[in-house]
Amino acid sequence: MTVYPRDELYKEVSFVAYYFHWDYETVMQMDHMTRRRFCAEISEIHKKISGKPKNIFEL
Repeated sequence: MTVYPRDELYKEVSFVAYYFHWDYETVMQMDHMTRRRFCAEISEIHKKISGKPKNIFEL
């Protein structure tokens, strides 16, 4: 079993919870791939609206 880096987990959970106003438990019940997909989708919304990248995972 691979352990997911704690800092990355906090970033994903915070990102999704902040933008969708979902509680911690809801976001934590998602598997890693689902959380990453929501992060990507939120980032795409921001790119379309502002024209600027907002993906915290694209540095």
